[in-house]
Amino acid sequence: MIIEIKEMKFVAENKEKMEEFSTEEAVKEAVENAEAMAEENAKPSEEASAETANESSEESSKEEKEGKKPFKKKEKKKDKRDEQIEQLTDRVTRQMAEFENFRRRTDQEKAQMFGNGQKAIVEKILPVVDNFERGLATVEEGADPFADGMLMIYKQLLTTLEEIGVKPIEAVGQEFNPDFHNAVMHVDDEEVGENIVVEEFQKGYMMNDSVVRHSMVKVAN
Repeated sequence: MIIEIKEMKFVAENKEKMEEFSTEEAVKEAVENAEAMAEENAKPSEEASAETANESSEESSKEEKEGKKPFKKKEKKKDKRDEQIEQLTDRVTRQMAEFENFRRRTDQEKAQMFGNGQKAIVEKILPVVDNFERGLATVEEGADPFADGMLMIYKQLLTTLEEIGVKPIEAVGQEFNPDFHNAVMHVDDEEVGENIVVEEFQKGYMMNDSVVRHSMVKVAN
């Protein structure tokens, strides 16, 4: 009887210890399970954050390659007065350019008209020069005072023509050139080279590198 009581007491004491031991083990196990679950839950979040960071870095690098700026500054709108000033400035510049072109074109037309008028006057004076030459060719120099006076007038006329750029064209002894000579006769002459001007019937003249009248000549074949 005494032995049974001792055994029951031992069992009761050990039962309390076993319950305490089982409770501590359960708590420890629960803590470990909670930590394991926390680690497992943390891994996906870390992987997701890493993937998000990688995606953002890839997008930023892509934008840099394409030359896109992550933040665009708003363009400053132009003031209406500035736009009007630019329009007026452009209009004035265009008008000045047009006026300059008009001025140059007008100057060229004036110079051309002046040259044509000058040439027309010289063409009318040349027959007078021709008559002087024909009349003086029949008179010896110094034989007649009147003829000497005409000779002086003739020389003065030639000097005046020369001052405005009028010069006679060289013909006799020169090679025939259709730009300066007008061949009205041809002659066979073995002593003279081929295509050489042998005689001049009417003197030709030039004015400022432009032919006023061609020389009327005879050319050797």
